[in-house]
Amino acid sequence: MKLILREDVENLGKGGELVDVKPGFGRNYLLPRGLAVTANPKNVRELEHQKKIAEAKAAKMKASAEAVAKRLAETPITLKRKVGEQDKLYGSVTALDVVEALAARGLQLDRRTIDLSEPIKTLGDFEVPVKLHREVVGKAKVKVEAEPA
Repeated sequence: MKLILREDVENLGKGGELVDVKPGFGRNYLLPRGLAVTANPKNVRELEHQKKIAEAKAAKMKASAEAVAKRLAETPITLKRKVGEQDKLYGSVTALDVVEALAARGLQLDRRTIDLSEPIKTLGDFEVPVKLHREVVGKAKVKVEAEPA
């Protein structure tokens, strides 16, 4: 029996997949619980249409992420911090500081997209990875300078 899954079913497939199951499993479990629909020509056409829409949406999201990544590369950030001995910062530069600096430049990002393994605690130039999409990682150029006393 051929069915189209509406939701992910463990050990069977993901939502939107066309699967072949034993008739009893389909009739007695999947169909009554609304986990699948029969794979008639109308439903198969609808599935193909939904896949095309999903692919177009995914391509649009990826293109948008690539545009943001390009803008990130063109937008260097300069952060001024108080410095102690041996150019060590009082405190540190965190992902939140980077997000706020980007927001001041017109780039609205979520703090969780900034991939700082640990806060920046020294002066210098840094490239901070920013996860914009599962396939697109941008680089934010961050320069940490000493604040004049």
